[in-house]
Amino acid sequence: MGSAVEEVVESPLNEEKQSELRPSLRALIGDDIRCVFHRDPAARNRLEVMTTYPGVHAVVLYRLAHRLWQWGWRYLPRLISYIGRIWTSIDIHPGAQIGRRFFIDHGAGVVIGETAEVGDDVTLYHGVTLGGVTWNRGKRHPTLEDGVVVGAGAKILGPITIGRQARVGANSVVISSVRAGETVVGIPGKAVQAKQARVADNGDINLDHHLIPDPVAEAVGCLLDRIRQLETEVSRLNASEETLHREEECGSCQAIQLCETAHAETAQGG
Repeated sequence: MGSAVEEVVESPLNEEKQSELRPSLRALIGDDIRCVFHRDPAARNRLEVMTTYPGVHAVVLYRLAHRLWQWGWRYLPRLISYIGRIWTSIDIHPGAQIGRRFFIDHGAGVVIGETAEVGDDVTLYHGVTLGGVTWNRGKRHPTLEDGVVVGAGAKILGPITIGRQARVGANSVVISSVRAGETVVGIPGKAVQAKQARVADNGDINLDHHLIPDPVAEAVGCLLDRIRQLETEVSRLNASEETLHREEECGSCQAIQLCETAHAETAQGG
């Protein structure tokens, strides 16, 4: 009895069961359209989103092409992907695995490779590349877990993982994995912010792009502070040496008091 249960649990799901558990195209596309209203304040109504948002068009075509890809078709899904690229300037390979409520804002220049994996509630801005770094077959594109936000122009390269609720700053180049909740900026990408919640109180994704720190500016600021400290210390040491030198020169002079008086008058006059 127990072995029979284990056999059922451990064995892969039947294709029929997998198809039953798999969301329908209609449900997936409906989620993709509804999520736009949570992430783009410019969205006004469904008609506008369905007819004027290239990111939505690209995702709808991807959903269709990907379903055909799963059924074993190859040329037709690639043709649909190519048509979508001409239409929207967004290139999504039909073999990529993309979760629910996926939003591409503006969209132009987005490229998603064949072995890329994207979780639920992920947001990409224009110019983002999920690319590979090798010509070998197998996993060669990144994995983005749930809730990731990738800023405009960012490049995420190789079979790396971007953890849940992480953010990638605009124009960053990320070539190593990012832990959940971190913010990454720069070339190559560096983590600059500790883990923190990325979801607003109302359940919407919290972008806060203006709060992303600048590690280069922070490093320059630290160097400037250090230079000020060193200059102050050097000035203090020079003043001490000058006083000591003057005392040594005037130690045997009979007019030492006259010199000190002259120095005091000069300082008051200055």
